[in-house]
Amino acid sequence: MNGLRRAWLLAWPRLRGRPLPGPVCGRWRSSSSALPGRPAADGRRRWEAAVIAAQEEQEEFVFPEYLREEPAAAAAASARKQRAPEEENAPPRGAEDELEPERARGDRRRPKQQLQERRGKPAGQGHKVAGRPDPSVPSSGVSCSGCGAELHCRDPAVPGYLPSEKYLSLVGPKEPPPPPPPPPEEEEEAAEGSDGLRQGQPRDPARERPSREQQALEGAVCQRCWLLVHHQRALRVQMSREDYRSLVSTALRRPPRHGRPPLVLCMVDVLDLPDSLVPGLPELVGSQAHVFVLGNKVDMLPGDSVRYLKRLQEQLLEICARAGLVDMSRASTSTSRRVVDVHLISAKTGYGVEELISKLQRSWKFNGDVYLVGATNTGKSTLFNTLLYSDYCKSRASDAINRATISPWPGTTLNLLKFPIINPTPYRIFQRKARLIEDAAKTEEDLSEHEQKQLTMLKKQSYLIGRIGRTFQQPKKLEKNYEIEFDAEALSFSTEEDPSLPSRTATKKVELTYNEVKDARWFYDTPGIVKDGCVLNLLNEKEIKLVLPTCAIVPRTFILKPGMTLFLGALGRIDYLQGDQPSWFSVVASNLLPVHITIVEKADAVYQKHAGQTLLKVPMGGEERMKDFPSLVPQDVMLEGIGEDEAVADIKLSSAGWVAVTAHSSNKMHLRCYTPEGTMLTVRKPPLLPHVIHIKGRRMRGSSAYQTKRPPALVKNLKVNGNQKKGLMCKKL
Repeated sequence: MNGLRRAWLLAWPRLRGRPLPGPVCGRWRSSSSALPGRPAADGRRRWEAAVIAAQEEQEEFVFPEYLREEPAAAAAASARKQRAPEEENAPPRGAEDELEPERARGDRRRPKQQLQERRGKPAGQGHKVAGRPDPSVPSSGVSCSGCGAELHCRDPAVPGYLPSEKYLSLVGPKEPPPPPPPPPEEEEEAAEGSDGLRQGQPRDPARERPSREQQALEGAVCQRCWLLVHHQRALRVQMSREDYRSLVSTALRRPPRHGRPPLVLCMVDVLDLPDSLVPGLPELVGSQAHVFVLGNKVDMLPGDSVRYLKRLQEQLLEICARAGLVDMSRASTSTSRRVVDVHLISAKTGYGVEELISKLQRSWKFNGDVYLVGATNTGKSTLFNTLLYSDYCKSRASDAINRATISPWPGTTLNLLKFPIINPTPYRIFQRKARLIEDAAKTEEDLSEHEQKQLTMLKKQSYLIGRIGRTFQQPKKLEKNYEIEFDAEALSFSTEEDPSLPSRTATKKVELTYNEVKDARWFYDTPGIVKDGCVLNLLNEKEIKLVLPTCAIVPRTFILKPGMTLFLGALGRIDYLQGDQPSWFSVVASNLLPVHITIVEKADAVYQKHAGQTLLKVPMGGEERMKDFPSLVPQDVMLEGIGEDEAVADIKLSSAGWVAVTAHSSNKMHLRCYTPEGTMLTVRKPPLLPHVIHIKGRRMRGSSAYQTKRPPALVKNLKVNGNQKKGLMCKKL
């Protein structure tokens, strides 16, 4: 109604003094005062133009203060204003006048689309990479605070690249040329520097002050990290798998600092066992390093039994023993044996992290440096950021060191990242133990509002949650005693002057002193080693987000008869060819990855028609995407059931997930499993969750699927009150 009123008001000055033509029975009639033929048509066109102008004015409304000015557009607008009086007196253009309403309709665009076009960003596309390289500018020698690569502006394909415009704006103008050499009589005085060292005498790098360019680039991130964090887009870099492995091997084989070999934390993704354990890891680590094995992402696995964590820990130790990482023949009391321990954690929710810190401080103490090693997408950078704000890091270092870049894209970290480890003195261990006892006695009501909101969010996303605290923190100013500094002269202005706000003063960056780091032991985050035969290497950014689980996995169970097929997206397929009885197939994969059930006779037609489309979802992009995607390769699997309560094996479809097969006793099954060419298909025995068949609801009527059931979340280091105990008992029953 408002649009019609506006159209009427806009058209009324033009049509004032002339009766308006009106429709009668679908035809337009002219009044007695209107001239026949052309005038009536002109009135109709003017009415339609007025309505279109009102709609354009309503749809094209944008905020001009958020748009950058375009000189070409401004010049074109002024030129149109100058030509407007001349066009009013021009004769009619005949047939072109009839097309004006249609052109006006075709030129109408949505405000969001016009806003993107005016900003120079095409509608419907992602962030456009801008900037140019400058090979003449030398490298900075400063590492990216997100991935660890050396910052430069020479080549976009090399890790650590920044556009030359951004790089030079941070560095500023070039430093003046060095002064001319001193005369001969001053050479003796210049031979000894201000720090008392003779020329040629070795310097301590911690004492050397960084240059002005290095200080300006501290804390900066490269273009790749910026796009990963802010636009969820990954840029390809020229860094081969051999480069990743060589970088990690070189770091681990350095001469031992402080006379102690390093400690290696081997990070393993429990959702991708045994493929997440890097092949040849014992040779990569070396014979002198001590090893801790960390099983990450246990918060996403549903508990299928009471002792499932203990069983998972034993399976992880057996996998490490088969890989040659753990020598089970040596006695545990032998001093020459590696310090081997298997610990289950969740770097995202904090489950098991406090216990890991206590174990490291109690057994490893302050002996040497610690290296975090593992394959890509195992969560190393997430654990690095978690430990950076815990009792394992020096308190002042948390403010001086930036967090690592985190993304689902494989190989985010490109170089070494580090922070200094705190020295676990007896006093600090005692204070930490007292803090842990105090935190364990708290209930959910005793937590702050921020902690309660965070806990509620984690309960929706995970099964296992842990609370990470801080015993030693830097003292902060109280809000009541905090003084606001302002300049009265800068805030005052007269009526003849325009008000101007004072410029904000940049916060002072915390820097570690030489005495704080001269004897420090460091915790290093190493680049992830790219796995061979991983399906993630074939996917793009959007597809990886759908395949990699980011929250608690809810198992999906189906009962299949012989002659039926199960699709896991377009990344995996299982044909149940032969069997005596129906069997249960429980899918443990990302909740966003679709599952489709059909018969074997139609399976090929379903894949040809729906691969790359909405039904199978991944890969996405239609026929053009599937032309470059490898075809599915079959592999026959023979299994024999062991009972209705326990799965016989897991069929692991590369890194896309797995299907647990449960069958009746003595039911011999012939399965044909498909994965993309070049990826690995693994039959895992014993299965990771043998009793996953119990995590299901009732069978859906007229379908082979069962209703899903999500187990409750468990919060560690938090006391459960009476109401929560009753709720947990009801859920268990």
